[in-house]
Amino acid sequence: MAININLDVMMAKRKIGVSELAEKIGITPANLSILKNNKAKAIRFSTLDEICNVLDCQPGDIIKYERKN
Repeated sequence: MAININLDVMMAKRKIGVSELAEKIGITPANLSILKNNKAKAIRFSTLDEICNVLDCQPGDIIKYERKN
């Protein structure tokens, strides 16, 4: 996949775990793990908004596009 999720990096920088972040943004830890491990097929803008709000970051800090060769 050309779009990579770097949520784990931002979570480490902010020293927040999956359970805590999931509770703060209102999704299950299992769904957050799917997103964090780059297994998600989609993300709602409302979820991305909450993640950015809690982690005090920009969407580009979490989502990265890498060109396929």
